Amino acid sequence: MTPTTAGPVLRTAPAAPAEAAAYFRASLAFHADVSDVAAALATDGDPGFVVLDSRSTASWDQGHIPGAVHLPTALIPEQAGQLLDKSVPVVTYCWGPGCNGATRAALALAELGYQVKEMLGGFEYWVREGFEFETWQGRERRAADPLTAPVDAADCGC
Repeated sequence: MTPTTAGPVLRTAPAAPAEAAAYFRASLAFHADVSDVAAALATDGDPGFVVLDSRSTASWDQGHIPGAVHLPTALIPEQAGQLLDKSVPVVTYCWGPGCNGATRAALALAELGYQVKEMLGGFEYWVREGFEFETWQGRERRAADPLTAPVDAADCGC
């Protein structure tokens, strides 16, 4: 099959392996996934980072990751220094893949000198993957969505 008959996937050729490796290595430096964040938080020790919920107070009240710091993106410039230690990396999240609030929060923190990663999937995938979350009423957990997480395994094995 020639590139002109390959269809839209290969109409633009894949990057050279070295370029692809650099891109994907960089992506891992900027992003963490829900399962990895949950696994790190589940350990008995210090995970080595703080989780930051960048959503509004109304959104936070609907549910948030236990132990997360609540700091809406708009307040980062004036309050980050009071709530976060620049020597501790920050993992930001917002609603989910359809929202770039965690990206904006990560940018604001990086511009202030924080080491930061964005949690892919946000709160939506945290809940959909069956991890515990917290509201003003207490903690709860929903069954894992089989489209986002294995139902009968601790992790996806990625």
